[in-house]
Amino acid sequence: MTVFGPWFYWAAGVATGLPLGLILLTEWHATLSRRGSYLARPVALIRDYLLPLGALLVLLAQVVGVPAQDPTLRIIYTGFGFILLVLLLSGLNVTFFQSAPKGSWRGRIPTIFIDVARFMLIGIGLALILSHVWGAKIGGLFTALGVTSVVIGLMLQNSVGQIVSGLFMLFEQPFRIGDWLATPTARGRVIEVNWRAVHISTADGLQVTPNSVLAGTSFTNISRSSGLHRVTITTTFAVDDPPDRVCALLSRVAAALPLRTQGEAPSSVALGGGQYRTTIALDSPGDDGAAQATFLRWLWYAVRREGLRLDNAYDRFSTPQRVTEALRTVVAPALRLTDADQQALAPYATMVRYGTDEALQKAGQVPTAMTFLTAGSVWIPGDDPDAPGTTLRNGAFLGVTTLTRQPSQFDAYALEEVTAVVIDREHIEELVMAKPLLLQELGRIIDQRRHVASA
Repeated sequence: MTVFGPWFYWAAGVATGLPLGLILLTEWHATLSRRGSYLARPVALIRDYLLPLGALLVLLAQVVGVPAQDPTLRIIYTGFGFILLVLLLSGLNVTFFQSAPKGSWRGRIPTIFIDVARFMLIGIGLALILSHVWGAKIGGLFTALGVTSVVIGLMLQNSVGQIVSGLFMLFEQPFRIGDWLATPTARGRVIEVNWRAVHISTADGLQVTPNSVLAGTSFTNISRSSGLHRVTITTTFAVDDPPDRVCALLSRVAAALPLRTQGEAPSSVALGGGQYRTTIALDSPGDDGAAQATFLRWLWYAVRREGLRLDNAYDRFSTPQRVTEALRTVVAPALRLTDADQQALAPYATMVRYGTDEALQKAGQVPTAMTFLTAGSVWIPGDDPDAPGTTLRNGAFLGVTTLTRQPSQFDAYALEEVTAVVIDREHIEELVMAKPLLLQELGRIIDQRRHVASA
């Protein structure tokens, strides 16, 4: 004869199983949290809600004997089912999507499809709860929902059409979040895709394009183009400018761009009629605007130093008055020039300008002239990235190794717009050979700069 009834075993199971389960789940959750695992949240749901509700249901239904039709028990059953549904959704999300390897088919599924699947599971779960717990006839409910959805679909056919268009387009996956698109109305990076529209971040702001519009037109996914991303810049020079000189200058300016893809040389071709096309490889479509702006800004200064005519514009900056003033105030003190020396050098000196961040001198290249700074400042970086470098200002000069035909030991960049006077090597040589003391002083400066560069 049994001393205890069935209720005793249910009570004993809850009394021992609930504390033991809480302890095990707490340890498991702590381990997953330390590892940064996505499974920590589902385990926390089981520990905090599902296990206590399950224990309460067992106590009320099996130990106390509360009838199944009792409203309190039904409410607890509903809460238990809802928590179970949330756990199922969280577990599926973690298992299939959050833990998906980068680049796998699970990681490429758009979030809009995940939302659709989540809504379907929620609908099925709520229908099962209503049917089994509350005894609702869900057949009639589904019929009513079907008729209502048809009526709503007819009323909102434009909005529904956009949703369907978005679903079909995203199912094809022509682009993903972060891709760069070129559409008839916008060019930029995709930052969001929802039920109604695609949000594209452009240079002019946020462009919101409806899915139906994007699905009905052609667009280019720049991020998935074969090979490197390239930007093309068209410029116009005077028809009298030699094409080979112009192409060489364009390629030289493009090669100095910091945003250019290393290892990919730019190319320039003449299109006829004074037009030229320069093609530059970039790491990202997002660098297009900055690369074009820097290229055109540096080109404006470079063509004037070369004596070419961009957009048929003449450069009238290097006037005899400016040259004479620069020789008197900057070059004469540096080279100990007499008035006769200044007059002799005046026909061979030229005033030039450099744009911000443009290179006045590159390490490893033999300079062809000496450059004397008359305005602005020049930065010489140190070999160590943590070193502050050196700043040259009005009165300093570069390119002194042109006299010894040796390459420069350091780079030099303009910190702002720099104005300088340039004198070619042969004219400096003629002057220096006639001044032994000056030649000795320049030799000392060359040795000093070489020592600083090597140090």
